[in-house]
Order: sequence, then C-alpha cells, then structure tokens
Amino acid sequence: MNFYDELAWRGLIQDTVNETESFMKSKPFAAYIGFDPTAASLHLGNFQQITLLQRLQISGNRPIALMGGATGRVGDPTGKSEERNLLSIDEINHNIACIEKQLSKFIEFGKERNQAVLVNNYDWFSSFSFLDFIRDVGKHITVSYMMSKDSVQNRLESGLSYTEFTYQLIQGYDFYHLHKHYDCHVQLGGSDQWGNITTGVELIRRLSNQKAYALTSPLILRSDGSKFGKSATGENVWLDPKMTSSYKFYQFILNRTDEEAQNLIKRFSFKSKEEILSLIEHHLAEPHLRVLQRNLAEELTIAVHSKEALILAQKASGILFDKNAQVEWNAFDIEFLNEVFEGVPRFPMAKSELDTPIDIVDFLVQKTKIYKSNNEARRFIQDNALKINKNNTTLETKVSKEHIILDKYIWIAQGKKNHYLVELT
Repeated sequence: MNFYDELAWRGLIQDTVNETESFMKSKPFAAYIGFDPTAASLHLGNFQQITLLQRLQISGNRPIALMGGATGRVGDPTGKSEERNLLSIDEINHNIACIEKQLSKFIEFGKERNQAVLVNNYDWFSSFSFLDFIRDVGKHITVSYMMSKDSVQNRLESGLSYTEFTYQLIQGYDFYHLHKHYDCHVQLGGSDQWGNITTGVELIRRLSNQKAYALTSPLILRSDGSKFGKSATGENVWLDPKMTSSYKFYQFILNRTDEEAQNLIKRFSFKSKEEILSLIEHHLAEPHLRVLQRNLAEELTIAVHSKEALILAQKASGILFDKNAQVEWNAFDIEFLNEVFEGVPRFPMAKSELDTPIDIVDFLVQKTKIYKSNNEARRFIQDNALKINKNNTTLETKVSKEHIILDKYIWIAQGKKNHYLVELT
C-alpha cells in the first residue's frame, strides 16, 4: 500500500493542499516533520509524528526530521493560551541532543535515498540577520495573511508578542530552505499546524514559483476531549524511560477506553490492515477481554522501551491487578516498586520491632495503625480478604522479617482495591 492510502485507512489525513494526493502517489518524495525542543524527551502525544516518519521510510520515501534549534528560541503560539517561558540556549541544545537520540530508535538515518535526514534550523538561521530576513522573506507575506491564521486569532485577546507572531514566518522559511536544499516537497504535521504549514507552501510559491504540498493529521484526543499523552495527574507520558517508567507507560495504554483503543491501534500500530481489523472484530465480540488495549500496550511498550521492559511492566502490573500472578520481588528495584505503589497509603514502622515475630492483629492495629480496632482487623482476616505480599493470612499468622520486600516494605492488600504499604525504617 502506498504512503497516502496507508494514512487514509488509518484515519491519519485531515487537511491537504491541492494535488497532494496525486503528487504523493506519483513518485518517491522527501517530507519533513518539525520537533520543538521544549523538553529533554518527546512524549506520547508526539508519537503519531514519529510513526509518520517511520511509515514514510517503510514506503520508500525520505523522512526529514527537523529540530527547532531556532524556532525553539521563539516559541510556537499554536494551541497556547499564553506565551511560553523561553528556554536558555544550553537547555535547547541539551533537549535537541536527547531528542535526536530518541528518534534514532525509530528511523534509520543515513545518506541513502530513503534513509532519514536530521537537520537543525538553527544552522541556517544563526547567520541570518534580522534586516536580511525582513527584507528577503518578510516582504513576501502580508500582515493580513498572517493575521488570518487561527494560531494568531486565538491569541489576540489574551496577548500575542511580536516574537510569537513571527513564528509562522520562520517555520514557513524552514519549508522553503528544505525545499531548496533537500528537494523536500511535502510537510507533515498535526492539524493544529495547518496555518504554519500553509505559510511555508505559500512562501515556496512566491520565492521560487514552485509547487509544494502539505498534509496534516487529526490531533489525538482522549474520549473526554483532553490532549492525549497526559496521565490522570496531568503529567506527560514521556518516551524517555527515566521520565516515565515502562510500568506507567504500559498502564497508560492499557487503561484507554474502547473508543480510544480502536483509534490508536490504527494510528500507532504497525500491524497490517487485516490484523488490525481482525483484532477490532475480536474486541467488539468480547470487549471484556480488552484485546485492543493489551495488544497496543504490548506493541508500544516494546517499541518505546524494550521486550525486557514489557515483561517487567507486566510483572509489575500483576502485583496490583492479577490476584493469581506470582510475584518475583527480586525482579524489581526500590525505585520501580515505588512507582507501582504510587498513591498507596504508607505506614512507618521501625524494622527492629520485627526482631521478634508479631501477631498479625497487633501488627495491623498497634504497630502500624492500618486499622483502628482489633475487631476490624479480625473481620477482614476471617473473611479471607487480607493478604501480605499476595499471601493469604489467618488469625495465627505471625509477621516477621521474612515478610520484608527488598529490605524496605511489607505490602498489605485488603480485597482488590485497598492497598497499604508498611515502610520500614
């Protein structure tokens, strides 16, 4: 399947300029996507753009990944209600180095025809004087044209600095530069970038009297309308394992709604059309099995982290969510386990108090104060509702140092949803 048709059935086409489809189907081409270095890692919301570069390469076309070393110094007003804080040059350069390393996991860079090219727009803007830019570039785009863009209109009431106002012109020049020096005829991006992208198409037409093309993809939104890639706490789900663990990443995908999962597996998965449609059919027949969520969580965790990280994430998920899972506590370190137990109430206790085994009711009431009364603790134990480190308990159970996990914790589970962590000092 050619690149355009591949995007079409996956629901990845929202807007195109005239003749983009016929151009994409006529011959191999180069296309670029820009990445702003606002953080040291890309996040899951950027993953759609990464897969577009991958699909470009797989289909025999040349992907160009542009690092916004210059535009990152300005700040894109698109989708922002207020002006962002500008980063220092050192921060931007650090972020670019990190993102370059991330992208190399997904696309192959090199000099062959369909190998990817990585460029930094600071390389051509650093020697471009302000006067030269407004004379040679600015005169070709009118103020009324720039004012008509949604990214400008949406910020007029809250305030838009001249710095951010010029962003579309700078991004437009990026497209012109890549068209001139890299034979790049297509820019890809999210639908919110349509105004910036078409400025580039127009600039190429006016400066070189040539045709350029553009295609945007629908933004990924969650079922509640919020931006995709943020956790329940509002934090980004990063692609850097140091910033978002494989466990949190895996759980985020696993917890998508059925509607989100059907949308995401088409956009993110590299399974064939036949495989995906078969999975959707299976899911619709037995939605309680969450076939789409599990398949997508496994594929993306392997792609972003690794096969080994997926296994670890699945083992960690089994701690809280699979009553039959056998837990290999030594497979985890303290930091990873802390993420699994994030939000679980913690109760401090001196480790020395376990020098002598303690009756379980005393442990739960007197030593840790998890429960307020002996009767309450006894009731949960007698109802077989209480476990220590996933092991059943009785009124005869004695808690000892043998119950300590990783020399730090004892985990108490009351039923499926109530968890408590005894933190030993």
